[in-house]
Amino acid sequence: MRVLLVGAGGVGTAITRIAARRPFFDAMVVADYDPARATAAVAAVDDGRFGAERVDAGDEAAVAELLRRHACDVLLNATDPRFVMPLFRAARSAGATYLDMAMSLSRPHPEQPYGTCGVKLGDEQFALAGEWEKAGALALVGMGVEPGLSDVFARYAADELFDEIEEIGVRDGADLTVDGYDFAPSFSIWTTIEECLNPPVVYEAGRGWFTTEPFSEPEVFDFPEGIGPVECVNVEHEEVLLVPRWVKADRVTFKYGLGREFIETLKTLHLLGLDRTEPVTVPSAAGAVRVSPRDVVAACLPDPATLGERMHGKTCAGTWVRGVKDGAPREVYLYHVVDNQWSMAEYGSQAVVWQTAVNPVVALELVASGAWSGSGVLGPEALPARPFLDLLTEYGSPWGIREQ
Repeated sequence: MRVLLVGAGGVGTAITRIAARRPFFDAMVVADYDPARATAAVAAVDDGRFGAERVDAGDEAAVAELLRRHACDVLLNATDPRFVMPLFRAARSAGATYLDMAMSLSRPHPEQPYGTCGVKLGDEQFALAGEWEKAGALALVGMGVEPGLSDVFARYAADELFDEIEEIGVRDGADLTVDGYDFAPSFSIWTTIEECLNPPVVYEAGRGWFTTEPFSEPEVFDFPEGIGPVECVNVEHEEVLLVPRWVKADRVTFKYGLGREFIETLKTLHLLGLDRTEPVTVPSAAGAVRVSPRDVVAACLPDPATLGERMHGKTCAGTWVRGVKDGAPREVYLYHVVDNQWSMAEYGSQAVVWQTAVNPVVALELVASGAWSGSGVLGPEALPARPFLDLLTEYGSPWGIREQ
């Protein structure tokens, strides 16, 4: 297997550090718009299988040419969701397998944003599923931790733990703190704003997908391994769009433990228009320039990849499932916890980016071995869960299950 990894930020760099310990691939080309980042990611692993390149992720033709030049048979997308579609199309053009960790962007319904779906997450990719299937090619979408591992948990619950599923609810929480910062998101602020301020999507059998207001339906969820109770709210996320396509459930939700202060900060950014992606004109010493307010916010905040030394605590990603087994009610929480102290000591990557990065590497290894295969545009829940969970444990990062 020869892999083109596009994006050498926090998650991309963590991917190289995890993959360097595994023998399943022959080469990994690390490409980024900033060649210094790609070079640094490659230098850190000191492995002859890795090489660095510069590429603009938005330039479909350039990405396809890079895939062909290096004879890469897989494109792994570690960029933010703005670049999903050009990378997705470049992989198809070059005849490469495609993996990502976030899906094509949504657009709210123009008249009824808090009730009716507009363009849903992943709609642009699923619209091209026929092309991939006809070519016998695989696009594995949403293969991070959430979405990704959370979807694998949903598949595992359906196959091995339940006869009937009433509700699947992804629940994400942490007790992470960052020394020296009152507001320092542990993941890309661009992506965080996108998923938190867009109308959240809920799925119900018989009704299908519908939207609610941001931060709706607050609940307190008790997270394992010492994290404890965290208030979680509805957030737009890919699992709600993926799980119902392959797993039968009466209801599917995604709730994120953001915290009241974090929510109020996001609301303020929205109130001031600082969440907008459309460029605005700003005067400067060199004359008027056009900049995206959201990019300005991102530039003013610390790079999440650099926060590991200042960060303390654990992050938990998991899937809560309620239903029936052998005629009796059952409720479980399948989860994966990463301690920042462990991920920094073992890999030099902070917990949130490491937890995201390990899952696409596991998926790549399953594809390389043939344990995972298929054609079309598939989510993680379209493939068998047990091989993935067994291999994740082999990577030294076991998952857990708690009866509720």
